[in-house]
Amino acid sequence: MSVYSEILEKLKSKKVHMTLIDPASQNVEKAASIAQKADKAGTDFFMIGGSTKVYPALIDKTIEEIKKVTDKKIIIFPGSSESISKKADAIYYMMLMNSQSNEFLIGHQVRSSIILKKLGIETISMGYLIFDPGMTVGRVGNAMLIKRDDEMTALSYALAAEMFGFKLLYLESGSGSPTHVSENVISRIKREVKIPLIVGGGIRDYESAHDVLSAGADIIVTGTVIEKSVDVYQTLKEIINAF
Repeated sequence: MSVYSEILEKLKSKKVHMTLIDPASQNVEKAASIAQKADKAGTDFFMIGGSTKVYPALIDKTIEEIKKVTDKKIIIFPGSSESISKKADAIYYMMLMNSQSNEFLIGHQVRSSIILKKLGIETISMGYLIFDPGMTVGRVGNAMLIKRDDEMTALSYALAAEMFGFKLLYLESGSGSPTHVSENVISRIKREVKIPLIVGGGIRDYESAHDVLSAGADIIVTGTVIEKSVDVYQTLKEIINAF
């Protein structure tokens, strides 16, 4: 079964949680330790990446170590066309739709296409939208940030993503953001768009996870709060309890 098919299969009966691990944020042993505790807490998938300063050798080693402690599927969350590893189970083939830079609209995708084809990595097409405050990803991606409560702009992008044929839509307020995308925006998009909806950024406890899921998110992603936690298992278990 493909990773995308596995995601859809899980969504038939439950909401999905994904743990994001940035290889640049800690050594590979710590990354594997985080993954082991996240697996125990009940996460469904792992996403690897997020930083533009992550290179194939580091991604390879991080995935190798994580696969020693969990059987959960690993999806690359690329920061650039260099964020590729044949050791991953899949990669998001994504467009930062509200970027002002051609690099993040199509440039990295074009440069990576032949490599991905040769390696045979499963690609999952995804529309990616950055909301206020955007944090590092908004700055690096040169994004025209969508205001947190701007339902119409968000919906316009979301419908375009669906019409392009993207398999997933990701709403992101940025790693370490003090707030997540507003519930009104999530609800409005969920009513109009049929592709699975991922929400990340600013989800750091039971309450925020519950609010985002209740608004209509199919999948939530947590990263920074896990990497900074002194008790990864307990922190993540409380968030997953919101499911």
